Amino acid sequence: MQGRGILFYTDDVGIFSATRRLSRDGDPTQPAIDTRLTNQGSDVIFEPDLGLSTSFRNRFGTTELSAKGQGFIYTDHTRFSHSTLRLQATQAFSRDLRARLRFYYAPSLFLGDNESRQPGSTGLTKESVSSYIWSARLERNLTPEVEVRLLTRYGLRRYNQAFEERDTDFWTVGPHFEWRVAPGVKLGLGYHYERGLADGRNQPQLKDDVSYVNHYGSADVEVELTKRVSFATAFHYERNNWTSGIPGDERQGAHENIFQGDAVVYYRVAEKARVGLGVQRSSRKESFDASSVKNTNVGFGIEATY
Repeated sequence: MQGRGILFYTDDVGIFSATRRLSRDGDPTQPAIDTRLTNQGSDVIFEPDLGLSTSFRNRFGTTELSAKGQGFIYTDHTRFSHSTLRLQATQAFSRDLRARLRFYYAPSLFLGDNESRQPGSTGLTKESVSSYIWSARLERNLTPEVEVRLLTRYGLRRYNQAFEERDTDFWTVGPHFEWRVAPGVKLGLGYHYERGLADGRNQPQLKDDVSYVNHYGSADVEVELTKRVSFATAFHYERNNWTSGIPGDERQGAHENIFQGDAVVYYRVAEKARVGLGVQRSSRKESFDASSVKNTNVGFGIEATY
């Protein structure tokens, strides 16, 4: 069993969740976020998670089953509070070859109050989305220091009725690479190509097609400075090329660039427990907006294995 609790300060609750998931092992290609949903104010957020796992031998090798629940509890902006669930099965065929299957579920994520394009709608309406993602990874150790992974996934994003034209089916492929450069130093690289098709492409009267082609790249480094102190940093880049061909749709011919940097220092307080202090900084810019949207998150937490 593994548990973790992190207390965050964010300067924008509207994109805190998107910033937290922008990692190669997370859900980096978030739902389309309109600029009007950002700059929603600051808050303090508690992020707990708990993971359980079990393993057993079979004729193919060793199977590990695990489940992880995660929560995001907002202090003042409570409508943004939500939870996620991850189920995973890993089959180790040998020391050097593994297959990993995963299901990720994020129900009713509140994105903010937005302008609905549905006929008869007036004023601002709640926008929320539920994500269902199935993924598979094939992992191979080329040497004791080098591991490569091939990722593929398929997912559904389903919005509430006022924004149902944004319902999207998507698929992803991409390689991951991990290299122990030296004792106590690990380098990770990842790239994803993703294609998403939204229902709005077949509803030109709404002028709201969020279909896209996504390119995502990530690089991270982990360094053990001493027996107790370690440091991790990462840089992520994402490019969304919106593929709407509907005249009058603000995303027709448009694109979005996202840059993000993460850094965290860990201190091991016991053999199976450590505390961490970290910061995340992101900048996202739509080509049709005059300025970029920035988000800074600072967190302190503890994780332990039982």
